[in-house]
Amino acid sequence: MTELHLWLRHEARTTERRTPVVPDDARRLLESGVALTVEDSPQRVFATDAYAAAGARIAPAGSWTSAPRDTVVLGLKELPDTPDELTHRHVFFGHAYKQQPGAHALLERFAAGGGALLDLEYLVDDHGRRLAAFGYWAGYLGAALAVLHHRGRLSAPLRPSEKAEWDEALRPAPGDEEFTALVVGALGRSGRGARAAFDAAGAEPACWDLAETRDLDRTALLAHDVLVNCVLATTPVPPFVREEDLDDPARRLRTLSDVTCDVGSPLNVLPVYDRTTEWTDPVRRLRKEPPLDLIAIDNLPSLLPREASADFSAALTPVLLDFGAAGPWGRCLDRFHAACRELGLTAGESDRV
Repeated sequence: MTELHLWLRHEARTTERRTPVVPDDARRLLESGVALTVEDSPQRVFATDAYAAAGARIAPAGSWTSAPRDTVVLGLKELPDTPDELTHRHVFFGHAYKQQPGAHALLERFAAGGGALLDLEYLVDDHGRRLAAFGYWAGYLGAALAVLHHRGRLSAPLRPSEKAEWDEALRPAPGDEEFTALVVGALGRSGRGARAAFDAAGAEPACWDLAETRDLDRTALLAHDVLVNCVLATTPVPPFVREEDLDDPARRLRTLSDVTCDVGSPLNVLPVYDRTTEWTDPVRRLRKEPPLDLIAIDNLPSLLPREASADFSAALTPVLLDFGAAGPWGRCLDRFHAACRELGLTAGESDRV
């Protein structure tokens, strides 16, 4: 592996407490010869001192903008709005390849500065399988919030906690009414997490995957009380819930939790809302009669930041140790250049992984 300098940035989003690399894996990277700078971040679930103890260099929050150009900046969620020109290689979830709002502006910043986006969503093996993902915990929390809301026990603002606390909150209480639930995309990472939350809640959801969505029975879908969507479409498919379905007087569906949150994308399988919900206000009413409530939080795993970060870091670290132009990182770069070409943008150096 060529000499690699990773720069773990502070997350601009105030509710983002996860990290792509935990202190134990930071030590592993350093012992393998990777240079590692970690920005101070009071909101990160792991203390900055733990990274310093592992041997990382500590830098002020937001100082990645002045890092050497060959540095690889590592994060999770969106970048700040400045600088206008992005000169570094950035590893994070860019949400910029499916015509999402803001995608063109982000890629323009990379094209202007000669940097590159190595999107974690497209970090895949030879068979197209994601190498590092938060899906399990996103599915668990998406279902957990849906259950708690449907039972009238969801309070806001949301706050991060440990899994044992979530499991305890999900435990059925006397007087809880039975409900029917459906997990769509039940066999994937997110679907497995959603099923685990329903199990903790003492509920057994119906489980749909490719076989059921290929020839969708929308009437059967709307006949459930709770729907948790765990499907991230990569090719156009008929939407699972349409605007006209919301006004169907026969609709039994009352709580809709969209784990995927692909809002704004033409591939969105739930094109019935135009903005996500937030920790401060996690539920939005889409229809008054019959009532239908939406939960659509796009950083769900940050509500379980320690467990989610540890799992993700364990998967990502071996891939970071194999950082280079071939394999998954090369595929990430190819996808970035393809996205730029689709928008008529001229990206930076084609071989600069």
